[in-house]
Amino acid sequence: MGTFLLLMAQASAVGGELAEGAAEGGFGFNTNVLETNLINLAIIITVLFVFGRKVLGTTLKTRRENIESAIKNAEQRAADAAKQLKEAQQKLEQAQAEAERIKAAAQENAQAASKAILDQAAVDIERLKAAGAADLNADLDKAIAGLRQRVVTLALQKVEAELQGGISGDAQKTLIDRSIAQLGGGV
Repeated sequence: MGTFLLLMAQASAVGGELAEGAAEGGFGFNTNVLETNLINLAIIITVLFVFGRKVLGTTLKTRRENIESAIKNAEQRAADAAKQLKEAQQKLEQAQAEAERIKAAAQENAQAASKAILDQAAVDIERLKAAGAADLNADLDKAIAGLRQRVVTLALQKVEAELQGGISGDAQKTLIDRSIAQLGGGV
């Protein structure tokens, strides 16, 4: 209330100075309190100051609490995000380590498979060489058997030709004795 009275006193002083200026001519203020509604303005300002202070204080207090709550929530979310980031980084490191282990195992498996394939290829080559040698020996045996057959056929043809031309008696006896000796009999 003291503030109100102070304001009223200052308004009267200013009003008096302006009234003096208005009397001289031109522009001026009306210092009549009832005509200017200063009392009404003072009552409204006082009511706003007394009751508005509580409402404004309550509103500001609520706003402050909301802001503090939002800050705490943001700090909590930031802490949670930092924790999740740390966990994600640990999982990433574990995944990278696992990937390196899998890569190393794959390289070892590839080397082992390569060695096994080379060993199997060497075994296959040896088997093919042996099969080729066996085929070559079989072909050689066939060729020798064919040549023997041809020699026998040619020998028989020559013998037949000589037989048709006739064999002397001594040659015939020698041939028969030799054939009997080969058969296991003896004379």
